[in-house]
Amino acid sequence: MLKERTIDHHLRATWQAVAKMYNEQASKHDSTMAAAFVLLSIDFENGSPSTSLGPQMGMESTSLSRILKSMEDKGVIYREKNPEDGRSVLIKLTKYGIEKRAISKETVLQFNDAVRANVSEEKINNFFEVTDIINKLINKKVIFKPENSVA
Repeated sequence: MLKERTIDHHLRATWQAVAKMYNEQASKHDSTMAAAFVLLSIDFENGSPSTSLGPQMGMESTSLSRILKSMEDKGVIYREKNPEDGRSVLIKLTKYGIEKRAISKETVLQFNDAVRANVSEEKINNFFEVTDIINKLINKKVIFKPENSVA
């Protein structure tokens, strides 16, 4: 089987190209794609509980903690006790963070606009349908049985 004909090869290669592109853009603003993703995931008005960001973004807590610490050091976010749950912390954007979030949002919109200008709506809808099916298959754990797992 040619790797160029496998679905996972195309997903991986495309995502690596997108990630590289986003990281190149983020580096122009002293940031990373991961930090920009965090900025876009934080509730703009009310902040977000730190415990909900990791699962929402599909990120491990240790990776997220490292990114949040870096963002806090750069003055992009701050932490505040959650008034509804004293045990949790809300992650909120600073004024500088709001500016960085706007840049991140514009970057994502530019990417989407460029793709939409070059791909028909039908093909985009097909792409979303295929990725939804792949995610459902993975979440239902129907692709690999535990005894057949390959690492």
